[in-house]
Amino acid sequence: MVVTTSVRARPPREKMVSRLPVTGVEVVRDTIRYSGVSTPISEREGLGIRGLVPAAFLPLELDVERCMLQMRSKESPLEKYIYLHNIQDVSERLFYAILCKNTSEVMPLVYTPTVGEACQNFSAIYRGTLRGMYFSLEDSGKIRTLLDNWFTSKITTIVVTDGERILGLGDLGVNGMGIPIGKLALYTACGGIDPAKVLPVHIDVGTNNEENLNDPYYLGLRRPRERGQAYDDLIAEFFEAAQNKFGANVMIQFEDFGNLNAFRLLSAWQDKACTFNDDIQGTAAVALAGLLASNRLTGKDLIDHIFLFAGAGEAGTGIAELLALAIAEKGHLPIEQARKKIFLVDSKGLVTKSRLDSLQHHKVDFAHDVDDCPNLLAAIDMLKPTGLIGVSAIPNSFTKEICENMAAHNKIPVIFALSNPTSKAECTAQEAYEWTDGRAIFCSGSPFDPVTLQDGRQRVPGQGNNAYIFPGIGLGVLAAGSTRITNYDMLLAAETLAAEVGPEELDVGCMYPPLSRIRQVSKNIAIAVANQAHETGVATEQRPVDMGKYVESLMYDPFEEVDVHLGSKK
Repeated sequence: MVVTTSVRARPPREKMVSRLPVTGVEVVRDTIRYSGVSTPISEREGLGIRGLVPAAFLPLELDVERCMLQMRSKESPLEKYIYLHNIQDVSERLFYAILCKNTSEVMPLVYTPTVGEACQNFSAIYRGTLRGMYFSLEDSGKIRTLLDNWFTSKITTIVVTDGERILGLGDLGVNGMGIPIGKLALYTACGGIDPAKVLPVHIDVGTNNEENLNDPYYLGLRRPRERGQAYDDLIAEFFEAAQNKFGANVMIQFEDFGNLNAFRLLSAWQDKACTFNDDIQGTAAVALAGLLASNRLTGKDLIDHIFLFAGAGEAGTGIAELLALAIAEKGHLPIEQARKKIFLVDSKGLVTKSRLDSLQHHKVDFAHDVDDCPNLLAAIDMLKPTGLIGVSAIPNSFTKEICENMAAHNKIPVIFALSNPTSKAECTAQEAYEWTDGRAIFCSGSPFDPVTLQDGRQRVPGQGNNAYIFPGIGLGVLAAGSTRITNYDMLLAAETLAAEVGPEELDVGCMYPPLSRIRQVSKNIAIAVANQAHETGVATEQRPVDMGKYVESLMYDPFEEVDVHLGSKK
């Protein structure tokens, strides 16, 4: 809504999407642009909403404060999550103003770790809100037609899940829809993607979660998860329908697919669509950024490290593969040689050549010719790694003995406990610091509070949140009109993020910039990714003279003026 009549000098940009209102009630129901009591009184009669809202005018900043007071009065994170999404259901502008103004406090409520609990309770707290689309096996052959039910064809950014591997919580079926909804909220808040141009999608192929199947209120298909050709056909139909409806360069992000499908679907579609898998590639980029930043404290280059991964699923091997690419590029090595610096431990022990016949495909490249080790501790004793990366979703698996061993082998041990949500973390920040005499560089997947050591030193654990990466990738793709996303884009994003870590963060052992700067970080990643798209020939937009100004012109800002009738900035 219009707050003042002044005009901010900004580069011209595409008009924002809006469901063009006709009556005051329709203005109120246009949740994308509606501003409620932040609509100036002088504008209300013309919009037809006078009498539909209370008489007072609250500037948007003051309305944000009002809502934050209410949110903080809620007792549990889940209650705060529900309250925030109730606001989103009425006014996306207010919701994103809250999130942009209070990013550090609100992001853990909108996304990890609270979103895990929200997903577990999705069927119970579902309010019938129009937020995303649901396609099931019963919709086979109809997806393109069903896409016409959405209110706009100007979608640029899609996050799709089949709900099989939600965080570290497993198969949640339709209840996993909370993840695409949360991810796209961060695309907007952190990357400035217009909220009217995003679409969360759940592909319902059943679930093997018995608790869900026995829940009378479960909202998904009540059948075992489809594993046959019908699954692949449905995924293919969705991709083709989305490209037909929204354009060949609509970005489609895979989210929380199980290991059985994640790698092969990415392989099948990465050369046919503008797509990536955030669990494989986004997690890899944010973890690599943390490792690159840590080199400024350890004094080592990537090639000087030995990395050991606890976990060999899609997150683990995704990080390992991007890390190997970074080592190869920086050390001018063949990728095969770079992989020899990286070792994986799975549920059966160290991944080695002696196990080749039984290994899943995504682990084979990291099966080295070394002695077998039955567990993580034995692998640490043999390999003496400089970096330990947890992506196992096994809580408390980084024991005191393991952390002490890392400290014994390294002056500055690198310990990343990246599993989400917090309940699945391999260890806490407090434990990692205490068990290494405060020498560890610690990063986690979910946030941990700062730690004060016995000698008074303060350590601030870095959160390797994918939100540092994927919003910038999406914004860069949008700016360039990219038709493809590659691992080189992820490598560039990781390098850009690592460069954003300043001396003030390094002084307290934090490997990521503060969340208060995340929109600027996303902008810088977008500039780098968009420029690379033009240089590699995958861009379809005309290259602007000033990429920075152009990227900024694309970024949705809830505090900027919007004309509700035109759906554009004034």
